[in-house]
Amino acid sequence: MQNIRYTNDVAAALGDALGADAARVVWIVDENSARHVLPALRCVAPDAPVVTLAAGDDHKTLEAARAVWDAMEAAGATRQSVAVNVGGGMVTDLGGFAAAAFKRGIRFVNVATTLLGAVDAAVGGKVGVNYHGLKNEIGFFAEASDVIISTRFFATLPDRELASGFAEMLKHGLLMGATAFDALLDVDLKAYDDEALLQQVRASVEYKLGVVRDDPREQGVRRALNLGHTVGHALEALALRQGAPVPHGYAVAWGLLAETVISHLTLQFSSELVYRLGHFVRDVYGVPAVTCDDYPALLELMRHDKKSRAGEINCTLLAACGDVRIDQTVNAEDVRAALDITRDLLGS
Repeated sequence: MQNIRYTNDVAAALGDALGADAARVVWIVDENSARHVLPALRCVAPDAPVVTLAAGDDHKTLEAARAVWDAMEAAGATRQSVAVNVGGGMVTDLGGFAAAAFKRGIRFVNVATTLLGAVDAAVGGKVGVNYHGLKNEIGFFAEASDVIISTRFFATLPDRELASGFAEMLKHGLLMGATAFDALLDVDLKAYDDEALLQQVRASVEYKLGVVRDDPREQGVRRALNLGHTVGHALEALALRQGAPVPHGYAVAWGLLAETVISHLTLQFSSELVYRLGHFVRDVYGVPAVTCDDYPALLELMRHDKKSRAGEINCTLLAACGDVRIDQTVNAEDVRAALDITRDLLGS
């Protein structure tokens, strides 16, 4: 079971998590966390080798993982070494994947430095890399021994990165119920309090962890966490294919709106909540660069999603906030209609 530490005293928490293993650390960072975060933590293991990755989800590849393995071998890493992944979701996904495969698995610790990493990638025990334009196509179920979650470094994030992470919190709010969802729609991402946001992040993470504990290998209820991701992953993959990548959370926000529209069309999910979510998404995330000419490609990407079975489109949907329906087969006509309505709601 993962040990989750919620604190803004990150160096002390990391030192406590590592203990005697601090002498066997390999730091894994990207260019951003190397510049903005690692200097504040390096005191925990000042002589440890540092593997620096190119920033951005388009670099979450097997080639990047191979570079991590090469660096670990060059540094003399052993099965007793500990990878400390410092960064956002790309770093914790790729660093965790590399650690889970190296010498058949070494311990790894995640220090989440972005909101998206804190509420999504750093916790839950899934690691992976992208492959042939598909998100997280190759990976493992593997848990970090410890995850340190802090809002301390969020001030270094561009507005887009903070908004990207908040999309996962919106997802959790929809799954938790109307009260949680309403509270999140009232958050001003341009004027937040560190400690207040840390408590909201904690509530979001604890919800996810409760789901994961009930279904660690995604055989049933954990599929609720896929809300927004069938359409969202397709939008993200299409943008990457077109050479104009978008932040993961932006694609998830658009996917959440599209899948609540599908939920309205098929399960009578509240149209009022769809409109409220649409206004929030429009104001914070803008409009995806999608036209009806892109629908065939999007549908094909959805059919190749990991949740798909026999080429069908599989979504997690909602009958109401907190009333989750997993493994819903959705026909192409409803998806096309939902994409049309989503684009109308966003002013596309």
